[in-house]
This record gives sequence, structure tokens and C-alpha cells, in this order.
Amino acid sequence: MLVRLTMICNGATAATRQGSFPLDEPLEPRSITLAKAMSATLRRADRVWTSPALRARQSAGALSLDASIEPLLADQDHGSWAGKRFDEIQAEHPEGIAAWLTDPDAAPHGGESLADVASRASNLMDGLIAERGHTVAITHASVVRTAILHVLGAPLAACWKIDIEPLSITDFRSDGRRWVLRACGVTAPEPENLRRA
Repeated sequence: MLVRLTMICNGATAATRQGSFPLDEPLEPRSITLAKAMSATLRRADRVWTSPALRARQSAGALSLDASIEPLLADQDHGSWAGKRFDEIQAEHPEGIAAWLTDPDAAPHGGESLADVASRASNLMDGLIAERGHTVAITHASVVRTAILHVLGAPLAACWKIDIEPLSITDFRSDGRRWVLRACGVTAPEPENLRRA
């Protein structure tokens, strides 16, 4: 039995380009254009899921994917840090940022810890391993990172050493017993008209 999971990281927003912890903001126009250009490169899927976040739903729409909302794909809840810049939080609460970056169980912002996100990603993958066919999931960098670590059996502390680009593709395969990481960080070629912009 072949099971395939293709995770696509949502496109960029103005907030993420500024180094802010995300709110439920829309995609920047350039991300919509890139996703539309990328849509022709995607393979047929048996099911398409998206995070509930606006930026993920807009990414799915721009990719021409008719997606169902899957709560397990939601981005990390950053609590009181949502909408604020990383450098601003680091200046005001350096001990909170240090804990968040070093302790996977820490949630100094009052939202979710990295361990909480990892648990959701693991639950999603454990449930999907028995589903024959191809699933496309539009989600967020935090979910993609923790899914990679789940498959590799790597510690959550390694999360911050994985860079997930907006609209990048991470592909997993399973024989119904175990997952393998097939490809990570694949991005579609940028259309010629955007390279000149």
C-alpha cells in the first residue's frame, strides 16, 4: 500500500516578511501570484486538506485546490506574541524567547508549546498512515518542521535548524507501516515575469 503526504507551506504575508509572529492575516499579492504559477506543477491528490488559517486557505485557493479544513494542520498558537515582531519580544522578554527556543514544552506566550504542535503533527501522520493514496496538506512551517522530526525520530530541539520557505513542498511516503521523508524544501521555479520585478 502506498501512502503519500505532500505538505505545502502557506505563502508569505506582510507580517511574516517583517519577522512578526503571525496573526490570521492574508497573503501578500506576490504569494498569490507565485501560488497560481505553481498550481500547474502539482500532482493529482485523493484528498486535499488545509489549515483553518486565512493564509493557508488563500494558498489553497491560489493553488486551485478544493481543500477541506483540518484543524490538526493549524499553525502554532503564539498567544500574546501574535502580531508582534520577534525583535520586539526579544527586547521586552528575553527570558521568554530563550525558553521558547530551547525548551520544546515552554509556552511563555500563553499559547501552544512546540511539543503541542509536534503532537498534532504526529497524530495527523499516525492517522494518515493507513489511508491509501495521496494527501496534499496546506499548512505552516511549524507543522512541517515537526512532521519532519517525527519521521526522522529527531529531537524537537532540532526544529530551529530546519528552514521551511513559503510555498515550499515537503513530501513523505509510507508503505503503511512507516513514513520516510522523500523530499524537503522543494520550491516551484519562479515565473520569468516575477524575476524581473
